Amino acid sequence: MSGLAAVLRGDVAAGTYRWESALEVDDVARAVGTAHWAFGHLDGWQASTKAEVLAALGESLDFADHYGRNLDAFADCLADLDQDRVLLWDGWSTLARAEGATFATILGIIAAQRDSAAQPRLVVLLRGPGPETADIPLLE
Repeated sequence: MSGLAAVLRGDVAAGTYRWESALEVDDVARAVGTAHWAFGHLDGWQASTKAEVLAALGESLDFADHYGRNLDAFADCLADLDQDRVLLWDGWSTLARAEGATFATILGIIAAQRDSAAQPRLVVLLRGPGPETADIPLLE
């Protein structure tokens, strides 16, 4: 939990990280909530196509009902986040392997949001095995 604890203390910058943890989703949610951050969980084993992942991202991040479930709408709704948030993405490798360009675009949109100083922090934790991602640091 030390990596997650560092995120919640603000010792780790917003962004996307690989995270090796065996914690149950409910335990992660409880820790995040205790720190007054919002929590979302994306089950990439169930949502593995572009359309399914975009829909699941909208649900996980509590986007407004008008969310259009496309990449432009994803970027727009990220700009509307109003609270620091952790998104735990289990099974991320299904999209990364099947639709690498889409996966890279989603991470690029998240990175652009991170670079906007006016936005609340968004930390995405990619949990589980997946393709090599040299540009995504491991949260330890």
